[in-house]
Amino acid sequence: MPYQSIKFIQTGSLAVGGRLLAEDQRSVQSGAQRSNSLTLGHRACQGCGEALGARIALDACQRATGGKTIAVNATGCLEVFSTPYPETSWQLPWLHSLFGNAPAVAAGVAAALRAKSRDDVRVVGQGGDGGTVDIGFACLSGMFERNDDVLYICYDNEAYMNTGVQRSGATPYAARTATTEPVGPEPGNKFGQGKNVPMIAMAHEIPYVATATVSDLRDLEYKVERAMEFRGARYLHVLVPCPLGWGSAPESTIEVARLATQTGLFPVFEAEDGEVVSATPIRHRTGVRDYLRIQRRYAHLFKPAERTEMIDRIQRGADRNITRFGLLPADDIDAELATVGAGRAEEITS
Repeated sequence: MPYQSIKFIQTGSLAVGGRLLAEDQRSVQSGAQRSNSLTLGHRACQGCGEALGARIALDACQRATGGKTIAVNATGCLEVFSTPYPETSWQLPWLHSLFGNAPAVAAGVAAALRAKSRDDVRVVGQGGDGGTVDIGFACLSGMFERNDDVLYICYDNEAYMNTGVQRSGATPYAARTATTEPVGPEPGNKFGQGKNVPMIAMAHEIPYVATATVSDLRDLEYKVERAMEFRGARYLHVLVPCPLGWGSAPESTIEVARLATQTGLFPVFEAEDGEVVSATPIRHRTGVRDYLRIQRRYAHLFKPAERTEMIDRIQRGADRNITRFGLLPADDIDAELATVGAGRAEEITS
């Protein structure tokens, strides 16, 4: 991918935002002409991953379309903190839909543009995991099935954060929420990962599916711009840590997102027409304990005693992702197999 060829060697210099790079290599945010699609005045929490992800994604959309983007936004955190009536922080054509019908509304906007022969204006639907994975799931699948010309972006903070941190279909196993309390013999969320929407989108064999996180903003920009090169239904799933709901420090949002990828819990990849075409390899593999310990939603896994069995289950899920998407070179996996017991080796290779 283009962004991977760039070497950042400006540490300690006065260069800001990659302005020493060639113009075609600069990020959207380093340009003076960036659109600032989500601008000042919003009321997101400190360290909000969703606010960061949405700003980067929509600015990349604007650059890719020459400023001709219409956004349709489901109800949720992003809508609530950015548009407290009668104010708004959006600086592009923006529509608010219901909690569950943003994909359908976005498809309707795309159909209206097609009827007007306006193929120069592109449509982006967006919502959180509640409005995407759960309430809006049927509309999203319909959008995929019809292959509507819409890029839908899910900002996944793994729970219904706006209404009080309730469990969603994207809430990970063992996580504490208001509706999966850390009590009983198996505390926290007992239901596992729920629906893996990137994989479900791939099963629809739509033109483009990708995942990204706010820990690699150039990758996020690249994937938005890549998605805009396609026509038809496209899906981008972005991990956006929520300090309030996850119990992480506001200044640690990027670190938390990075650990999610380096443990293998959140694989970062691209797929075209239902087939994975690239995956971002893990640079420094980390065990899941490092990721879990910095979030209060997992504190019950370590106090008053460590729940080894539950942590091992989470680690097995990360190992499975590493194998499925080829996130480590084969020689790295072989080296790990040489240092673990037979039971653990069987888990890594299964």
